[in-house]
Amino acid sequence: MGELKNDIQFLPGVGPRRAALLKRELGINTLDDLIHFYPFRYIDRSTIVPIASVSPDVAYVQIKARVVSRNLINIKHLSVMVEDGSGSMEIVFFKGVKWTWDKLEPGREFIFFGKPQLFNGRINIVHPEIDAPQDSPSSRGVLTGVYPSTEKLKSGGITGKVMCKLQSAALALCLNEVQENLPEKIRRMHGLCPLNYAIKNVHFPDDMKALELATRRLKFDELFFLQLSLLKQRYIRSRAENGIPMPHVGTPFHACYNSLPYSLTGAQQRVIKEIRSDLAGGSQMNRLLQGDVGSGKTMVAVLSCLIAVGNGYQACIMAPTEVLARQHFANISKYLAPTGVRCALLTGSTTRKERKPLLEGLADGTLNIVVGTHALIEDPVRYKALGLAVIDEQHRFGVGQRAALWSKGAEGMPPHILVMTATPIPRTLAMTLYGDLDVSVIDEMPPGRKKVQTMLIGQNRLPAMYRFMREQIALGRQAFVVYPMIFINEKMEDISNVEQGYEEILKAFPLEEGYKVAIVHGQQSNEDKSFNMKAFAEGRANILVSTTVIEVGVDVPNASVMVIRSAQRFGLSQLHQLRGRVGRGAEKSYCILVKDPKTGADALQRLQLMCSTDDGFEIAEQDMKMRGPGDLEGTQQSGLPVSLNIASLARDGLLLEEARHCAQGVLDDDPSLQNPENAPLVHELRKDKYDIKDYSNIS
Repeated sequence: MGELKNDIQFLPGVGPRRAALLKRELGINTLDDLIHFYPFRYIDRSTIVPIASVSPDVAYVQIKARVVSRNLINIKHLSVMVEDGSGSMEIVFFKGVKWTWDKLEPGREFIFFGKPQLFNGRINIVHPEIDAPQDSPSSRGVLTGVYPSTEKLKSGGITGKVMCKLQSAALALCLNEVQENLPEKIRRMHGLCPLNYAIKNVHFPDDMKALELATRRLKFDELFFLQLSLLKQRYIRSRAENGIPMPHVGTPFHACYNSLPYSLTGAQQRVIKEIRSDLAGGSQMNRLLQGDVGSGKTMVAVLSCLIAVGNGYQACIMAPTEVLARQHFANISKYLAPTGVRCALLTGSTTRKERKPLLEGLADGTLNIVVGTHALIEDPVRYKALGLAVIDEQHRFGVGQRAALWSKGAEGMPPHILVMTATPIPRTLAMTLYGDLDVSVIDEMPPGRKKVQTMLIGQNRLPAMYRFMREQIALGRQAFVVYPMIFINEKMEDISNVEQGYEEILKAFPLEEGYKVAIVHGQQSNEDKSFNMKAFAEGRANILVSTTVIEVGVDVPNASVMVIRSAQRFGLSQLHQLRGRVGRGAEKSYCILVKDPKTGADALQRLQLMCSTDDGFEIAEQDMKMRGPGDLEGTQQSGLPVSLNIASLARDGLLLEEARHCAQGVLDDDPSLQNPENAPLVHELRKDKYDIKDYSNIS
């Protein structure tokens, strides 16, 4: 493995200056890093186009032409006329003028490759790549890779052509060192080419078929080892007898369940059975509960907590905001009324006087369930027997906050963990972000919940929208008006913002006519935010003007109108979350998406999809296809447990399923990977990049 681990600066053509650029801009430190830095698209350099056939509509063109004349217009502008028998064309250079002048002698023939454009009625090419006919990729009839780049790389001399030369030099030095990391049995079963063939052909494909084989192999590798590492963690944990045993359902559970004024949906019942099985199984539960807004996750959480209480343990429910914690507490208290179970609320604003008996109750076990914010895991909080921790909207908590829960478990054992999210996560992404958690999905809405009517309007329809809002308010309803920004931004003057929007709403709904408007945004103090949110929740304000701080959690059954201004600025999942804030009561509800005049085609497609479906999982799938795996965790795809250089969760869902099934099969046959045939897998998993934080321990 000598060459593979060599510092990139020692590769011919790199040196210290370029090495620093490659390290800083692309994270390429070694030759191994370089050969695993793949092209993101390919250009067919096998075709020579006659000059007479060149069109400015194509992305790139390749011509073979003889230099007729060269004209130095000024020190930074070189014009070269070339011809090929079918016609003539101007080639223009603004950089490297002296070098280009010396090279392009009249009478010599070259291959020119670049973007044709129309200038003064004639087609020219600015700064094409120049090759002697014998050196051109067209002479080899191959596809040429195009690599991700940055302006700093280009200005530092690392152009696309230079990157191809570096890859060629690196492969010449170390391709023979690349070791096969998949057993022959897996390669044969899944029709995968050898690894060194794949790496060579992903950079320099022999033909399209070779490129397809190479791409499939490298994508499979990334997805397979990602799933194998996650599933191995899950396998190890599932066999560790370290779960708090909860064999009984218990009296509190039955008391609550039997007093419910409605029947649980089939999906809720299925999920509760899965949780009951986990809690009784003797291993620590780590389960992700996905459910659309209003699907009944809170009810499942309450019944899960009551199983813990029925077995003599305590439970906590942790929410990301005080507003959401208070809302959970209010709802949960109603469900617990017939059970005799004690429940309390603990947040940052709980007074010292209220806090003392609460902490004592947790410490001596007389307090069974506590609902709150991150205050639940602060040092002064001691539980007598914490058996279950429910975490709502877990991606809003930091890793350290979640990990702190583990130190709070009963008898030194980690509590069972139930993670809940109302953000529908595409199956492929859930499989990867939470590959080592068990996943439950509530995919059924309670009966009687009305569909929210969604409509898309332009700003010319605002007067009609205000009339509609007045009609709804006259019927006793309330309305949200959400903006993407707090203050006006000089670069985005055409984007709606809360500051201006509040003034606009006050004019349209004046106080003297009996309208009351509240405002909430992230730069307010917690006191102001809570005061205004409470005024709206309790019906003392007709309209709540806000940013997306109300995206998660605010439950106002009387609100029937959700207006989203500059709706094109929001992602699909975010729009769906906001829409879920209405339609929570008995009345017909509406979501009005207001687009700005300069709304692009992609954004318009998103908004039209919102109007056509209310299925959160369909929306999440489409969102990921449009935007990539995206921002569910506040990161781009590089924020996944293992970085994916070539595979895409948005496009390679079927291959991910195949890779996961294969990984599961390997572990079913050989859980500890001790069989000699699996030695390559063990060797690969020992690499630093698979040192994945155990998501189950922090969720």
